[in-house]
Amino acid sequence: MTALKGTNFNFPGQKDVYHGKVRDVYNINDEYLVMVVSDRISAFDVILPEGIPFKGQVLNQIANKFLDATSDLVPNWKLDTPDPNVTVGHYANPFKVEMVIRGYLTGHAWREYRDGKRTLCGVPMPEGLREHDRFPEPLITPTTKADEGHDEDISREEIIAQGLVSEEDYSQLEEYTKKLFHRGTEMAAEKGLILVDTKYEFGKKDGKIMLIDEIHTPDSSRYFYADGYEERQERGEQQKQLSKEFVRQWLISNGFQGKDGQKMPDMPAEFVSQVSERYIELYENITGEKFEKSETSGIEQRIENNVIKFLNK
Repeated sequence: MTALKGTNFNFPGQKDVYHGKVRDVYNINDEYLVMVVSDRISAFDVILPEGIPFKGQVLNQIANKFLDATSDLVPNWKLDTPDPNVTVGHYANPFKVEMVIRGYLTGHAWREYRDGKRTLCGVPMPEGLREHDRFPEPLITPTTKADEGHDEDISREEIIAQGLVSEEDYSQLEEYTKKLFHRGTEMAAEKGLILVDTKYEFGKKDGKIMLIDEIHTPDSSRYFYADGYEERQERGEQQKQLSKEFVRQWLISNGFQGKDGQKMPDMPAEFVSQVSERYIELYENITGEKFEKSETSGIEQRIENNVIKFLNK
């Protein structure tokens, strides 16, 4: 199995390309964006040395399913998916913040809470909660969108004061974020899953706010299995989850949290295969469909042919 670790295409009308942690985004004449979802995997804002076969296809196809399923709530950037690893959509100017919304005290929020903090991004968190407890209401805890390095927690007030987003636009982002999370929660519940937390990115085109990038994938979201959730909470056990958290935990157990001086551990082939299987497992759980593996030999040529065919339509 070949993993798509990087791309370097030169499409017709291409103005520039942005290589992100996972996605390579090609700007076509400031009109379209061609988003190629690679098999790279990141944790603690660091790209891991090995690619995960089929991860890009999983992320791209889950995101497309949810973009289609929420287009009645929020305008989004998607136009077409000419390849299993590719989405083509509208070019929009991105807002410099990511809208994170949390339904449960998990991950970063729990680590802050455990350390005694009761406010996250200016939003108060109730006393007396345990790890993985449900919040009375979902909390919106935005972050800055860093071009390099770590995204930083930021409050609504700081975003508006710094001029990152106008107050009017930010109110719209909050409203869209709540609607999307509600729909994602309903869709997850239908499949026996809990949408724990997620993040959304938005941009503006012709004065209109639209949802961009990915949505409700295991890279941007965390899912628990609903079956047994209450019992595990009562017993103080860890929740069974489908997300990247197990990769983070593996790194932590191998002495890596992205801090200065720490060495990235080698990723054995067996672990890479396990990660790939977990991504496929999430796809099948969240979509209710069997995952159809695309051909991985000649993957770059396949992508190039499919994108050029779309652009020449």
